[in-house]
Amino acid sequence: MLEKLFSPQAIALIGASAHPGKLGHEILKNLVASGFKGPIYPINPKAESVLGIESHPDIRAVKEPIDLAIIAIPADFVLDALRACGECRVGAAVVISAGFRETGHEGLLREIEMANIAKEHHMMILGPNCLGVIDTITPMNASFAASMPLKGEAAFMSQSGALCTSIIDISLSAGLGFSRFVSLGNKAHLNELDFMEAWIDDPHVKIVMGYLEGITDGARFMELSRRLTKKKPFVAIKSGSTGAGSRAVSSHTGTLAGSEKAYEAAFRQSGIIRAESITDLFDFSASLVIQPLPSGDRIAVVTNAGGPGIMAADAIERAGLRLARLSRDVMDALSMALPPAASVLNPVDVLGDALAERYRTALELVTKDPGVDALIVILTPQIMTQANETARVVVEMAKVAKKTVIACFIGDKNLKTAQKILEEGNIPNFITPERAVAVLKVMWDQKRWKDTPIHIPKQATLDRDRIRAVIEKAKNEGRAELGEAEGREIVSACGLQIPTSRLCKNPQEAVESAEEIGYPVVMKIASPDILHKTDIGGVRLDIKDAREVRDAFDLITLRAQRYMPDAEIWGCLVQKQIKGDAEVIIGMNRDPQFGPLVMFGLGGIYVEILKDISFRIAPFSKEEALEMISEIRSAGLLYGARGTRRLDIDAIAETLLKVSGLVTEFPEIVEMDINPLVVFEEGWGVMGLDVRFVLKN
Repeated sequence: MLEKLFSPQAIALIGASAHPGKLGHEILKNLVASGFKGPIYPINPKAESVLGIESHPDIRAVKEPIDLAIIAIPADFVLDALRACGECRVGAAVVISAGFRETGHEGLLREIEMANIAKEHHMMILGPNCLGVIDTITPMNASFAASMPLKGEAAFMSQSGALCTSIIDISLSAGLGFSRFVSLGNKAHLNELDFMEAWIDDPHVKIVMGYLEGITDGARFMELSRRLTKKKPFVAIKSGSTGAGSRAVSSHTGTLAGSEKAYEAAFRQSGIIRAESITDLFDFSASLVIQPLPSGDRIAVVTNAGGPGIMAADAIERAGLRLARLSRDVMDALSMALPPAASVLNPVDVLGDALAERYRTALELVTKDPGVDALIVILTPQIMTQANETARVVVEMAKVAKKTVIACFIGDKNLKTAQKILEEGNIPNFITPERAVAVLKVMWDQKRWKDTPIHIPKQATLDRDRIRAVIEKAKNEGRAELGEAEGREIVSACGLQIPTSRLCKNPQEAVESAEEIGYPVVMKIASPDILHKTDIGGVRLDIKDAREVRDAFDLITLRAQRYMPDAEIWGCLVQKQIKGDAEVIIGMNRDPQFGPLVMFGLGGIYVEILKDISFRIAPFSKEEALEMISEIRSAGLLYGARGTRRLDIDAIAETLLKVSGLVTEFPEIVEMDINPLVVFEEGWGVMGLDVRFVLKN
């Protein structure tokens, strides 16, 4: 798909310069120095040659076919240059030049025209305002990066050109090599989706790395990510998500959601490994490239220092991994082979005076234990420590063990040679136990993700005509907010149980409805303009007789008129009072990037205080719905903690699926809450007591 960009047979550089320090000069130097084997055509109307290569005044003057054009000229001339490329049937262009959307409206219009040119001439365009593209397989360095990266199996893309140069510089020290390296720039034509799709089946790409600031198409991004991550890891830094895409919200879900939550959910559902820093990016990526994924989550630790061993054990538990239980045979063998003061429990402490051969003995025994899936080898440099020899032992044992092996040689000056031996032997090394464990956690998560089949969401059973009628009525009346009676109609059309209720316009109707429903009842203000009824005293509970009904009607409507004099008041909703075993909340806020972001958490008035919540992008499967429920900290209350009764988890999951289907099929719904959703004992279902809906304006 992107062969002309990554593997061109001939390249033209429009804007080649004979003056050192000029952008067009440095790019040409990089092209030549990279060892590109095809012809290079400098385009410069004022020079006969550049760097000893014959120059041409215009790309049209080149009589041979050109696959790739690099453009490094002022922005005012870029569009004409691209049209000339199109006339010459150039397959791909990299626009290094800046001066486009980052400069304002005029620059944005140039980018729009750039995309039109790409479409008209069937030409791929990378950029503008980018560092360029590098391919170590071809090889080709069509960029102004200061260095050529090492050849390797990682593909990297970035929306920050400046970060690209830093990543290359760091990678040279870290020993991480790249096959493809792309600066996306302003993404006028090619974007992150194009490269993700190309790299899914690229044999030269073992892992994808990325720095992302914004996603072009959230749904397509998730679909491609799932396909990609089932074959190879995708490690990404996502910046700029806190507060991005924020807008005025009125529902609980809208208040608690936000772009950061949407990205977290999207990455989780797509198998993307989220790196919080450049350090994470390199730690995770390098380890995934050079070490096999663990077959399980049971971790053994071999150390020559008790303190770091305990630190590793603590980190393993905090990460949700397990400290491996060594078999009796292995512990007996360790007891026979190690000094009496050594610890043969996991962590295995070989003591501070351990030489390389003692490490070898311990590692041979521990790695053969079938109850060990991965191993952390800790070494601290003490006066008798044989760091270099021990590093060689670790490398040898890892080749034989065929298990995930991570080193934690804690130190700097006295361990540089040992750390180099580990690096050359494809053993990741970290100077703290916590970093080593963090990497193992990522590797185990990747293993589970690859082994778990993708569950296809089932289509929800909805009464679509009823739902459409409610939405159309509100839209025809120019209302974005639905009244509770309308909201109840929608959730009822989704098959959700709701308590019996009546909309009453006066106290007498309220009394008649309450006596028909049966006491005790709940009364709420009915208004499309008042979403948070409790905030204005618009809800009364535990009403037991006709006198209390009349008093409640007068008080609720008076408060509503006083606090919101412009609100349209329809009367009061009289509802059967329901007492369940627990209250939860299900809600949705429509994210501008990814669409419907569904929330689940502890319900009632405490949701915004405790924030015990989980999120998923809709649509999702039954398995994902059950994961949402189990993720919240208070999940034990639902599953029957400390002898309490297990509640109807399956009914909660089914309700989540109904909401997922509803908000997927009806994009007019931008916010909604079911709060509280009352949950009963297992087998007795759930019931939605209060609902709120906000439609697209």
